[in-house]
Amino acid sequence: MPQLPAPAYPAEVLARLEADAKEVIARYPGSRSALLPLLHLVQSEEGYVSRTGIAFCADQLGLTTAEVTAVSTFYTMYRRRPSGDYQVGVCTNTLCAVMGGDAIFDRLKEHLGVGNDETTEDGKVTLEHIECNAACDFAPVVMVNWEFFDNQTPESATRLVDDLIAGRTVEPTRGAPLCTYKETARILAGFPDQRPGAVEASGGAGAASLVGLKLARGEASPHARVVGPRGERPRDTAPEDAAPHDPSPTEHLSSHDAPQQTSASDPEHPAGPAAEEGE
Repeated sequence: MPQLPAPAYPAEVLARLEADAKEVIARYPGSRSALLPLLHLVQSEEGYVSRTGIAFCADQLGLTTAEVTAVSTFYTMYRRRPSGDYQVGVCTNTLCAVMGGDAIFDRLKEHLGVGNDETTEDGKVTLEHIECNAACDFAPVVMVNWEFFDNQTPESATRLVDDLIAGRTVEPTRGAPLCTYKETARILAGFPDQRPGAVEASGGAGAASLVGLKLARGEASPHARVVGPRGERPRDTAPEDAAPHDPSPTEHLSSHDAPQQTSASDPEHPAGPAAEEGE
């Protein structure tokens, strides 16, 4: 059915977004190259890319709303309906799933009372299963507003979402301190993170990611254990007198848990075409 035109932003919001959009567009030799950061910009205003946001981007860049919609529905970082303050993504790709990602996702669905891509009634948490986040050496991985929470279990992930809902301070395993989804979207639009110490706290790759580089440089024992058993601090190197050995069927040198039974990540909510807001 034909839709009414998208509602306009309030005048003060429109003026602020136009000033920000002008700054973003000026970074690129061709204006349409600014579409991705502009989508993050409008997402920082409403928490998702609404029809109003799509119309705004189209007007700023001289594009059609169809062209903007095509891009906004292609990339999964753009939400198409209202979402929570914290986007909790559980990696259910192959390695994370085998190491327990499916079990974590099932536990969080039951604990929060939501399905995939759904938001808790208080508007705090949106849960989704996500594809690989290139952190396989820390599997299973959960991300909150694109910050890493490594080596998770169903129990630790449950505590994590409880802390988010209660407003308690939560610190990522790696990366900058958490901020809300709207604040994250503004940073992704290319605007500086003004929080004191946030940039310095972002850090770099963890020890498990760097062990191959250290081996190549001769800085680590060739028999290094990448990640220790759960509860122990990961070690970069094994003792110099440690003899090489063949791992037993229950020992996994690249992680700390035995594989979990895999299953369809969310059979109750199979993936389908992106729906327009309000459908």
